[in-house]
Amino acid sequence: MFDKILIANRGEIALRVLRACKEMGIATVAVHSQVDRDLKHVRLADESVCIGPNPSPQSYLNIPAIISAMEITDAVAVHPGYGFLAENADFAEQVQKSGFTFIGPDPDVIRLMGDKVSAIAAMKKAGVPTVPGSDGPLPDNGERCLEIAHKIGFPVIIKAAAGGGGRGMRVVHTEAALLNAISVTKSEAGAAFGDSTVYMEKFLQNPRHVEIQVMSDGQGNAIHLGDRDCSLQRRHQKVLEEAPAPGIPDEVRQAVYQSCVQACVDIGYRGAGTFEFLYEDERFYFIEMNTRIQVEHPVTEMVTGVDLIKEQIRVCAGEKLSLTQDDIVIRGHAFECRINAEDPRTFFPCPGKVNNFHIPGGLGVRVDSHLYSGYTVPANYDSMIAKVITHAEDRAAALARMRVALSELIVDGIKTNIPLQEELVRDSAFAEGGVNIHYLEKKLGL
Repeated sequence: MFDKILIANRGEIALRVLRACKEMGIATVAVHSQVDRDLKHVRLADESVCIGPNPSPQSYLNIPAIISAMEITDAVAVHPGYGFLAENADFAEQVQKSGFTFIGPDPDVIRLMGDKVSAIAAMKKAGVPTVPGSDGPLPDNGERCLEIAHKIGFPVIIKAAAGGGGRGMRVVHTEAALLNAISVTKSEAGAAFGDSTVYMEKFLQNPRHVEIQVMSDGQGNAIHLGDRDCSLQRRHQKVLEEAPAPGIPDEVRQAVYQSCVQACVDIGYRGAGTFEFLYEDERFYFIEMNTRIQVEHPVTEMVTGVDLIKEQIRVCAGEKLSLTQDDIVIRGHAFECRINAEDPRTFFPCPGKVNNFHIPGGLGVRVDSHLYSGYTVPANYDSMIAKVITHAEDRAAALARMRVALSELIVDGIKTNIPLQEELVRDSAFAEGGVNIHYLEKKLGL
């Protein structure tokens, strides 16, 4: 087991990793930008190193600075959390070449799954259901692109192979608009990702976003830990998640679970990972794999009782999975509401000083947050400041518990999206379960 881990992230996920390390008896190093010196995990870590100015490229994305921090503190491994460098294959490779351990998959696996075209090919080989598409990059031949589109059937969506987070994609409804859409998406992809490769898929009209959590040790052992529904989204950004996804037939679940586990074995996956799918008409369609821990991992922890961060650390230290599939039992239901420092109507970020921070409590209530009274939320980073998670014996009880928890949550001094979350957990259609990915934006009139 590692004796010292450097946490290459900030905010609530950095604090989450630090707590797991402390419980495992592992020493911790916190790296931070100048503005983040007062973060809670920085105060609690055994050591801390300032790695640069406030802008992310000069600090949390500064690979030489992070590796230097590992060297001067004698850390032996780095946990990237999510975001920043968590899915950066070059970072993982440089960490390994410098003699340290990257807590995540091998760089080649990150590259394989980071390129959407190669990822789809790997998933098809493993039997994971995929969206009908071009089965590779689109050619420069316009007539051939039109043939592919007709074979798939309109509407189609053009996607950047190196894209993600809702960027680098364009929906096309007619033949007349196709070639221009391909050209524009290629240009945007080249500018945003340094790779102009695009591919084409069938555009599903009203799907849900359902994802499957996996854990694998890279030694031929892999398990799934059930699924999550993340369909409440705004501009492709998740707002509220739950586990398990409501209203999916068990035989449909089990088939896709097994294909994901097989895919992990086939590609030699190591660590925590998430297979993301669109789900429509009782069919799953693979869209991408996230080769890291997810923001919404707590809902899976609540329904399985498994500490995903600890297990992730163990397998990346070279241990075999401590769990078998028979150990995974889904108990009850869980919700997670993301709390952001933003105007609840305009969604404009609202950084500033938190005068008073009070978290809810009670049975089945968990809050993951780096906030404390007197802390100043900086304007430099993502606006998420907390996650409120509730768990109960069934979906209705967990949702009722979330309503109470949100009513108790106080973040005084800055605007937050708490009013929006309170509205969502009282929404009648959401309470019934199974809303699609367009529901929230239609509700908000976007």
